[in-house]
Amino acid sequence: MIHYNPKDWISFIFHVHKADTFRKLWPLMLSVSIFSGGIAYLELNHLKLAETTYIKNIGMMHSLLGFVISMLLVFRTNTSYDRWWDGRKLLGGLTNVSRNLALKIKALDLDKDEVSFFKYAIPKFAFALKEHLRERQYFGKDSFLIQIDGGKHIPNQVASSLMNRIYTLQKSNIISQEQLIILSSDVSQFTDICGGCERIKNTPIPYSYSAFIKKFIFIYVITLPFGWVFSLGYFVVPIVPFILYVLASLELIAEEIENPFGSDANDLPVDEISTNIEKHVGEILN
Repeated sequence: MIHYNPKDWISFIFHVHKADTFRKLWPLMLSVSIFSGGIAYLELNHLKLAETTYIKNIGMMHSLLGFVISMLLVFRTNTSYDRWWDGRKLLGGLTNVSRNLALKIKALDLDKDEVSFFKYAIPKFAFALKEHLRERQYFGKDSFLIQIDGGKHIPNQVASSLMNRIYTLQKSNIISQEQLIILSSDVSQFTDICGGCERIKNTPIPYSYSAFIKKFIFIYVITLPFGWVFSLGYFVVPIVPFILYVLASLELIAEEIENPFGSDANDLPVDEISTNIEKHVGEILN
């Protein structure tokens, strides 16, 4: 995730960051610019269809479709941002649950070995979830504290180890039945958060909807020179690629943030959140 000062307009306007969609779109923009120049040259020097009323009014189609495509892109962007914000709330919940569980473990005044286990296992769930959402496996340091089977769901294994340890403490009469209920409720929230994150990651926007928007943008932009060359002339060469940049950038940004748990520039700071959980749990249980 990019950390920035929202009041620094100069850096926004003149600095091209690696997350800027211009880096991805410039080859396509260049191709559209050349295409627009070719259409303008043919019309202004050879075809000269401007005198034909029906051909000249073809630009009205773009005025009508411009409203439609703007509504589609607004819906697309809002849907993706809702997924991004939902993911952020889930990760915030993970941070709170980890801290609360560590505080309760601290209050139980357990022996050193038990505290060491929870000091390791609680943040391990955050790291395991992060790697799981990125379709990688995480074993972590000191993995002998928890036995991990790499071929299975690792966050579930970590949560299961936490739950088993809590039940073992109750069976050994180290904690009471009431304390067992309170602690197991926190561990259950780990799996709830994991399920919520998986829901976001594994349910992208429907393919037909995404494909339709891309085709709509392409057809809309590629037909702009035919409708605007009569009034703009060679100015369609810079204007049409700029319109492509605006429309396609909104779609690219929506694509990037609809799965907010990756490592793209606009994704959530999952690495930083996991590190902070490890730091805060360590501070509480030291």
